[in-house]
Amino acid sequence: MFSRILSAIVLTVAAAVAAAPPVSAQDVNSLETQAEQAILIDYSTGTILLSKNADTRMYPASMTKLMTAYLVFERLKNGTLSLDDTFPVSEEAWRKGGSKMFVEVGSRVRVEDLLRGIIIQSGNDATIVVAEGLSGSEEAFAREMTAKANELGMMHTQFRNASGWPDDEHYTTAHDLAVLAEHIIRDFPEFYHFYSETEFTYSEITQQNRNPLLYRNIGADGLKTGHTEASGYGLTASAVQNGQRLVLVVNGLGSTKERSQEAERILDWGFREFGTYRLFSAGETVDQSPVWLGVDGRVPLIVQEPVSVVVRRNHRDDLKVVLKTQEPVPAPIEAGTPLGTLEISAPGMKTKEVPLVAGEAVARLGSFGRLKAAVEYLVFGESSGG
Repeated sequence: MFSRILSAIVLTVAAAVAAAPPVSAQDVNSLETQAEQAILIDYSTGTILLSKNADTRMYPASMTKLMTAYLVFERLKNGTLSLDDTFPVSEEAWRKGGSKMFVEVGSRVRVEDLLRGIIIQSGNDATIVVAEGLSGSEEAFAREMTAKANELGMMHTQFRNASGWPDDEHYTTAHDLAVLAEHIIRDFPEFYHFYSETEFTYSEITQQNRNPLLYRNIGADGLKTGHTEASGYGLTASAVQNGQRLVLVVNGLGSTKERSQEAERILDWGFREFGTYRLFSAGETVDQSPVWLGVDGRVPLIVQEPVSVVVRRNHRDDLKVVLKTQEPVPAPIEAGTPLGTLEISAPGMKTKEVPLVAGEAVARLGSFGRLKAAVEYLVFGESSGG
């Protein structure tokens, strides 16, 4: 019985993905890139599709501003800040060099304008206004940025300022920036639209968003560029095609043109080569397991979360699902009790293990029922279970 059920699962998976178009075979991570650091991640599953020096320390330059904006979004969401609040512009902020929003010293600027100045115009002056307004000083705000990075799992990141201004002790990794981008998209959908806006005018000066992918027809909707002499040209980006979102970080490129071309090329490759396949919905019954001495003879095995995988499209028919349980399960059983796992694998893919839990509670038989079941087992070699 078990082998018949298992075969059915594998055949169902193969049939579900059979409609994907074939592409040429290529090993995972075989795409070469000129970037010094790069990572490409499928947003819905967290699957890493491409990685090059992704955990190597690097300078984030203005991609730092992703965390600056994150801390603003967080306060907006919890209600301690509003888009209409204003912050004063200090002389330090006004004098800051590099890319600017062109705020005026002594003026007050709305939080919504500061966000656009940070995200679209990459204004270093705007980041200082925000840092001083929220934490009293840029140094204090940078400590908060680092603490938040650690909280989000960015364990190889340290911030020394809010803008990405060159500092030997101000660093991150491509992987950490991808984690931050994923959190921005997931945690603040109501504010993510700022990253797709292509221009912003402040003080009668209109500036274009520096993200080159927003001007390509590839589904890009964020996030942030960066450049210093030490870091080279970098980009943290995200794009959606046919319901699949990819998150990309590249850094260490030699020019704006190279950054644009390389980022677009990697995203094209990711969407072309990989497909996301939904196997089970949350709460869906995968199988049923026999129950020993229960009022019900079987208990449904369910997945608690949606189960999706990302695999190479040309490996779709090689996708395998193996169900592992210990049977029979002794009663009583509480709903949600772990009872097994699904092992999902495909060539070039790290095996994914998904827990299976009891979909409903099963009570234990009374003493007479247990005696009856024991007799049946002795006589017939099996028990009705209830």
